[in-house]
Amino acid sequence: MPVKYYPVCLDISNRKCVVVGGGDVAERKVLHLLECGAAVDVVGMTLTDTLKTMAGSGRIGWIEAPYEDRFLEGAFLAIGATDRTEVNRRVYEDARRRGILVNVVDVPACCDFIVPSVVRRGDLTVAVSTGGRSPALAKRIREDLETRYGPEYSDFLRIMGKIREKIVGSGKGSESNRRVFEEILRSPLLECIREGRWDDARKLVREYVGEDVFLD
Repeated sequence: MPVKYYPVCLDISNRKCVVVGGGDVAERKVLHLLECGAAVDVVGMTLTDTLKTMAGSGRIGWIEAPYEDRFLEGAFLAIGATDRTEVNRRVYEDARRRGILVNVVDVPACCDFIVPSVVRRGDLTVAVSTGGRSPALAKRIREDLETRYGPEYSDFLRIMGKIREKIVGSGKGSESNRRVFEEILRSPLLECIREGRWDDARKLVREYVGEDVFLD
């Protein structure tokens, strides 16, 4: 029976995450973990040049040794990203025994979670998953979304967050607030941001909250 994954966003900031493997795939996993604030240890005898540079600067920890179970001690999450099936299997079994979330790259049967294809625009995160059935399709959909949701959404969401603080803090009821939020979303604010018309954007914001909300 196919697995039904539970979509969730994890806070891994400052949490120990272990990546076993030092090649290109491991490098991509490490970069994504660091982007989310994780404290990353990499286990492997050799690393890519990028990983080696990061280890030398202290951005990641490097355990220069063959994989052993003890390297998972204290980890919140583990990723098996070697080119050796037996090592990846050991990572999976050891992590499960320790109650550590684990992912083995390209082996859904050895995963507690799968990593979706992601579009990020500031605090906006759009994730696409095919349940491991077709990563290529997930990538294709992600590329379509990247075209639709451009960099302007980062500024738009930041401003909407400021607007929400002001409106919710005004003490009006939730129904009234909801109507205002919907009006803003229907307004030309996003288009103003996309086109760089910041004076028009400021004017629109003042109409809704009565003041500027740090658009710069």
